[in-house]
Amino acid sequence: MLMLAPTVRIFAAVGPVDMRRGFDGLSALVRETIGADPQSGDLYVFRNRQGDKLKILFASRQGLCLFAKRLESGVFKFPEGDGAALEIDSGQLAVLLEGLEFVARRPAAARVRPGVALR
Repeated sequence: MLMLAPTVRIFAAVGPVDMRRGFDGLSALVRETIGADPQSGDLYVFRNRQGDKLKILFASRQGLCLFAKRLESGVFKFPEGDGAALEIDSGQLAVLLEGLEFVARRPAAARVRPGVALR
């Protein structure tokens, strides 16, 4: 199980990425397509076109880190969505890293107390 601070956000790129990209190339993608700062401490997850390789870019106190994983059989089942990236939680990332398909969670319905109007 992954142990991440509750403040860490995880973004999975929706489209495939050239896996020849390293620290600088993936950092540029984070800045240009996702519109985020790769030094923020958040995790950015990328996959290749075939879906069998995955890279995670994240920053530590000492600098950028790059985690890579390749499946010997099967593919990483990335979420579908609009835009450049989709925010996922640590449980979904753990399922993704195992090569399993996860179902995107829907936001919980707003709870309304009787007699209180929504604005």
